[in-house]
Amino acid sequence: MQLSAEAREAIKNEVHRFSQDLNLSDDQKTKLKTALENARERVEDFRQNHPDMSKIEVMAKLRDARGAIRERVTSFLTPEQLTKWDTEIAKAKSFLGIAS
Repeated sequence: MQLSAEAREAIKNEVHRFSQDLNLSDDQKTKLKTALENARERVEDFRQNHPDMSKIEVMAKLRDARGAIRERVTSFLTPEQLTKWDTEIAKAKSFLGIAS
């Protein structure tokens, strides 16, 4: 499934913000962008293939996507960057009222 222009722009903005906060190299930026795009595509595919899904099912799929992204970033972030990453994810979860 192709990402919409809006989804691509949202991912681009998130990668830009993270790249500044984490001081990412160009290679790390590319890898993070790919990880976010892949996760977004999986969630969008799920939503398209299951239009009647419940909010609980959506949350479970998002949780799975976050886990997959976390696994991927551990392969290319330094320990310091990973600590910052985890802090930002925790802030976002708290702000959004999302339980782990």
